[in-house]
Amino acid sequence: MMFQKLAQDTVRISDKAARFSGRVALRVIRSAADEAIPQVPIPPAGKAIDLPGRGVTHVLDMPGPTPDAPVLMLMHGIATTGALTWFSVLDELSEHYRVVSFDQRWHGRGIRSEKFSLDDCADDAAAVLDALGIDKAFVAGYSMGGANAQVMWRRHPERVAGLILCSTASHWEGHLGERVFFRSLRVLNIGLLSIAANKVAHQGEKVIPADEVAMDGLRQWLLAELRTTSPWSIPVVMGELSRFDSTKWIGGVDVPTGVLVTGKDHTIPTDRQRSLGAAIPGTIVRESPGGHTSLIFDVKNWKPLFLELVDDVVAQAYDEAA
Repeated sequence: MMFQKLAQDTVRISDKAARFSGRVALRVIRSAADEAIPQVPIPPAGKAIDLPGRGVTHVLDMPGPTPDAPVLMLMHGIATTGALTWFSVLDELSEHYRVVSFDQRWHGRGIRSEKFSLDDCADDAAAVLDALGIDKAFVAGYSMGGANAQVMWRRHPERVAGLILCSTASHWEGHLGERVFFRSLRVLNIGLLSIAANKVAHQGEKVIPADEVAMDGLRQWLLAELRTTSPWSIPVVMGELSRFDSTKWIGGVDVPTGVLVTGKDHTIPTDRQRSLGAAIPGTIVRESPGGHTSLIFDVKNWKPLFLELVDDVVAQAYDEAA
């Protein structure tokens, strides 16, 4: 009886926490001043693609200036989507590259599954490339997407032409407070996984197809896109991120790599981001002065550094291949 009540209380608290985190994120965008939100076009709607044996995900595929333009695959952060993470740079990138992004599983219009793992996300990325007939891509990842990009290189090195790792690290679990928090979260997730998976699946059934969403400006699009990810995905994804640790193998990365550090990042400690850059031989490191959400709320400083870093990594790859 005591354990049954504990389980019920845990679910109730988790449900409230998930709903609260979702409301906070929505409130941030609603309250942001117009000048704080990048004034860029709303991204194209993209389309649903069935990945054989894996599930249906949502893919944004923006053609580059020429059929043989380099391919840039963008991996998004936690609780967001491909378009929501990268919307501020899509237009500029597509002037030089074929740009591909997709909603990773348990996010947005991505695959719904019984579990979430970074290995599955990396395999999904390779399957997206297969579905689009793409042999190899430069892979850029932000935050969680940076971890996914590292895992993709580890599992599918032949598909990765280069890496651009932004506001990310080789591991999430560090000091004592983090270890206690993440290990408690993983224990909690053991009992909540099936419930969270059902909540995420239910949310997915209610999501409106991207090409049917009524648009009334960029802010409204941001809010609609944010609502496509269930807050219930967050504790499970965070628990999996806490298991991620590439420190033993990241030094073996053998493709051109760039690391973009956010200098006032309170989400992923800046020293961990710098350590990631130092661990990969020959890495090009740039540093933006803002915080973790600089790619949206400090675009004037972050965007030029990111665009330049992408160009530098691609140029290095072409020079090495010549």
